[in-house]
Amino acid sequence: MMELIAAGRRELANVLGGLSADQWQAPSLCAGWTVAHVVAHVTMPFRISEQEFMLGIQQAGGRFTEFSDAVASRDSRLPQTELVAALRDNADHPWSPPGGGPAGALSHDTIHGLDITRPLSIKNPIPDEAMITVLDLTVGQGSRSLFGVDLDGIELRATDLDWSSGSGAPLEGRSLDLLLFIAGRRIPHDVFSGPGARRLGGPGR
Repeated sequence: MMELIAAGRRELANVLGGLSADQWQAPSLCAGWTVAHVVAHVTMPFRISEQEFMLGIQQAGGRFTEFSDAVASRDSRLPQTELVAALRDNADHPWSPPGGGPAGALSHDTIHGLDITRPLSIKNPIPDEAMITVLDLTVGQGSRSLFGVDLDGIELRATDLDWSSGSGAPLEGRSLDLLLFIAGRRIPHDVFSGPGARRLGGPGR
């Protein structure tokens, strides 16, 4: 798993290092965040100490999202080269989200990587093993994904790899689009097909 995580971070760092100034400030799929905000967020565990983290959480009243937003807003102003280096130099860092383990770290990096590359129409291939691991984690165990997306009565089917989940009306699409959907990102619904797509306003082919 750590090899997949490290490889993904290095690949993303290569992509980020080649972005123009306009692309660096372009909107991401994270609502209200630019690409720079997302990179600042992804690299936050590598750049701040445990003491700074605990103090920040305390000042935010225990609200992680509020603390995370503040750090992303502040550190998005750091030089592009500095943030890219923080990602590249920490490719092998063992950080993982609380309770998430290595699979959680892989999911965090993969989804936020797509938050950046998808709206910029940049291809950054994700290995099938990594994508399946992230899909399996993100889809959750019940009728809602880990991000609260209602999946009741829908069978998710990837068209580019051997993966499916759930039961009901088939919703078919590329694995990366399915991942972004269950992660609660706003993406065009016409990228999906199948009877399940009608529930999203898609073509339902």
